[in-house]
Amino acid sequence: MLFNSYEFAIFLPIVFFCYWFVFQRNLKLQNLFILIVSYIFYGWWDWKFLLLIALTSICSWGSGVLVQHYDKEEPGKFNKRKWITAANLILNLGILGFFKYYNFFVINFIDLFASMGITLEASTLRVILPVGISFYTFQALSYTIDVYRRDIVATKDVVSFLAYVSFFPQLVAGPIERATNLLPQFYKPRTFNYTDAVDGGRQILWGLFKKIVVADNCAILANYIFGNSADMPGSALVIGAICFAFQIYGDFSGYSDIAIGTGRLFGIKLMRNFHYPYFSRDIAEFWRKWHISLTTWFRDYIYIPLGGSRKGKWASLRNTMIIFLVSGLWHGANWTFVVWGAFHAILFLPLLLMGKNRRNTGMVAQDTLFPSFKELFQMVLTFNLVLVGWIIFRANNIQHAWSYIAGIFDASLFKSPMNVSMINDNLIKNIVFVGILVLVEWFQRKREHGLQIMGIFKQRWVRITIYYLVIFLIAMVGAKQAQFIYFQF
Repeated sequence: MLFNSYEFAIFLPIVFFCYWFVFQRNLKLQNLFILIVSYIFYGWWDWKFLLLIALTSICSWGSGVLVQHYDKEEPGKFNKRKWITAANLILNLGILGFFKYYNFFVINFIDLFASMGITLEASTLRVILPVGISFYTFQALSYTIDVYRRDIVATKDVVSFLAYVSFFPQLVAGPIERATNLLPQFYKPRTFNYTDAVDGGRQILWGLFKKIVVADNCAILANYIFGNSADMPGSALVIGAICFAFQIYGDFSGYSDIAIGTGRLFGIKLMRNFHYPYFSRDIAEFWRKWHISLTTWFRDYIYIPLGGSRKGKWASLRNTMIIFLVSGLWHGANWTFVVWGAFHAILFLPLLLMGKNRRNTGMVAQDTLFPSFKELFQMVLTFNLVLVGWIIFRANNIQHAWSYIAGIFDASLFKSPMNVSMINDNLIKNIVFVGILVLVEWFQRKREHGLQIMGIFKQRWVRITIYYLVIFLIAMVGAKQAQFIYFQF
């Protein structure tokens, strides 16, 4: 079920009403209700997907109970805690690896031997990638690891655990929640907070604006230009790259806003996933503000266990490179994602070597309305570097990425792109929508989301007018129910 669908527009009010007016007095029934509606939400795509999420959830819950049971085992004996944890990690990563990477590795294995003149007989499978499998698998893995580390006590409440893994607002595209944050919220009664719920509604509205108005309209040009890049002048290729940059940002951060806002309607606090990343002054700052839940997951469960930065500069460089490569591969079974990860690692490593990766931890233009010339230059440079990465990310393959980038650095870069009818018909509209997004988020960069305007406009009629203008734009330009980009990951 899509957030930007008519089905969800009917689904959400019904769930909200039942949650607060039918099941509020019984916490166990309320959690069971959340579990049921989450499975309905997820099964809307394909009921067979429910078998996988149920298997992942039950095995992770059961392994946690067993690991907790053997918590006091005597040292020197067969370490049951370690082997139970390892078995659950292998099972869940094996499921993820099969559905996401089986064909990728088979094809590359065959190609490798073919390059040596050896023909192998192997076949690929028609594997359908379950929506959001990377997200809920990583969420379940974090619980398993946290129980093993004794960072959290394993729960015996299977309903609460299943609700934690499948909580529908963030189930298919994050944020990737930790058990230490989300799971305890299912243990205690939740009371309705009118102020928080209303602001959650505003955050949902802003997320829909970013998805429907900005991302889906930028997608029209991005898809057309990337699909016909060989015939495009360099100026058009630049437009295509910028459109994709705002498509993926509006799409993914828009989903996160809707998810976080929806969680607030139910008294559940989800972690922030984006912090205005396109205002970053270097690549390190960008990665502290882009897909925060995934970045911190890799930091806590891979980077730090590998030694982090505690074992010297070269170990730190190695661990950083591993993180970026794994992050790229996490996004999908295509070499473009791996190269995209390596590209960002190459940009990040010089900052790490010079000890400048934590240089820009404060907010840009902290005490002023506009950035300084230096900050503006840093933001433009960082955005352009990110833009090159997005070309690699969006391209069909490495050859396509290379030809696209090479096409930009061509004499046709100075040729008018308006000769292309698709660009001529859509460019002004996209400039207006992206301009609104950038301006609003710049002035709102100290707040959680773009429509958190209570303290800015004191008059109620002004705020209501703004909300209705946003709704009007969504209704006017939201012609289709486009799927979110990160559903494929």
